[in-house]
Amino acid sequence: MAKAKRKFVCQQCGTVSGRWQGQCDDCGEWNSIVEETAETVFSARHDLHSGGRALMLVGLDDKVDLPPRTTTGIAEFDRALGGGIVSGSATLIGGDPGIGKSTLLLQAAARIASAGHSVAYISGEEASDQVRLRAQRLGLGNAPVQLASATSVRDILTTLGEGAPPALLIIDSIQTMHSDLIEGAPGTVSQVRASSQELIRFAKQRGTALILVGHVTKDGSIAGPRVLEHMVDTVLSFEGERSHQYRILRAIKNRFGGTDEIGVFAMVAEGLEEVANPSALFLTHRDENVTGATVFPALEGTRPVLVEIQALVVRLSSGATPRRAVVGWDSGRLAMVLAVLEARCGLSFSTCEVYLNVAGGYRLSDPAADLAVAAALMSALSERPVPADVVLFGEIALSGEIRPVAHAPLRLREAAKLGFNRAFVPATVADGVKGISVSGYRALAQLVDQMLGRG
Repeated sequence: MAKAKRKFVCQQCGTVSGRWQGQCDDCGEWNSIVEETAETVFSARHDLHSGGRALMLVGLDDKVDLPPRTTTGIAEFDRALGGGIVSGSATLIGGDPGIGKSTLLLQAAARIASAGHSVAYISGEEASDQVRLRAQRLGLGNAPVQLASATSVRDILTTLGEGAPPALLIIDSIQTMHSDLIEGAPGTVSQVRASSQELIRFAKQRGTALILVGHVTKDGSIAGPRVLEHMVDTVLSFEGERSHQYRILRAIKNRFGGTDEIGVFAMVAEGLEEVANPSALFLTHRDENVTGATVFPALEGTRPVLVEIQALVVRLSSGATPRRAVVGWDSGRLAMVLAVLEARCGLSFSTCEVYLNVAGGYRLSDPAADLAVAAALMSALSERPVPADVVLFGEIALSGEIRPVAHAPLRLREAAKLGFNRAFVPATVADGVKGISVSGYRALAQLVDQMLGRG
């Protein structure tokens, strides 16, 4: 016999509990727990050794053909996807409202449709006329994209199942979809899960590439149950500030390619434009040396990107508590670098306010940025500029040791290509590259002594 069980689900993180409460214990969100349709729980134990079908087991040494891909015609989008869209795959793309998700997907849909592939664009947030007007503003009004405005998953699948399935299906957005197989309002955890399952099942069975647009929560994560990210093959995050011109499409998960690949775009009047050379984008063109500025060769997947790190140190005359402000980097890591500079190198920041910024709205998570940040702080404190032809990278340990980082030759080649002549790196980087001289350091104190002219 089946017995009913009450279920309360957090609409922010998907946590399930047996009773209602005002605040979710996992994500801390208030008033986000809603009672949903109970699932059936079987009290009788079934025989798991019968009633199923036998599986065909294969070995690891069996030959596997790479999945066919369809390029979108947008090189930066294809790079983030790992080379193009895979037939029968499911991709989830999330980002802040107004960041350009719909614009990017409409441009990709128009390119693919113009290349002779069938494309269906289903909008649950806008009418078809609104999507058509946006396409005309972007100069895509003649692209053979099939548009529809719908929120019922059953209606969508019935329409697409009548003829040949489209090569690409775009759902904008999954939080607006509704499945009549389960109770609940659109956007709830159960509806997002059920709607996604039906759409992904259709994509896998018919060989259609599926792209789902997802809303994000206040902390920047994709809204809905965490299981949604496990259900899809690829998760892309569209990042950037609406006040900035530039956008970054970042691969967080990819079953058909590498992760942490990025595509860089610029928002212009005609839509999103590709940025072929992101390094030139994030560097400030300056004719003279400036204190507190260093250049760091970051690595995003297989792509090196040179970014400028800017530091400002302001001495306080009163006994006020100094402020630490960071944009584009981890504030905890800044505190660690400041502690190492004070304890191991004899520099004092206790009476100074410290401001750190990564230029261009870029966000760094690479620990190799430690050395460039430390050099920018030293330069700002001593008012001695770092030479403009120098790049720096290396991880700093609490002991003051400069530790090695991955893919040093790749970083150096990108720096040399953009005209940098010198690199301050960990001492373990034995080989340099043509066109750039390498100076290795074992401890941060060695670099401090050299920059400050201390014997």
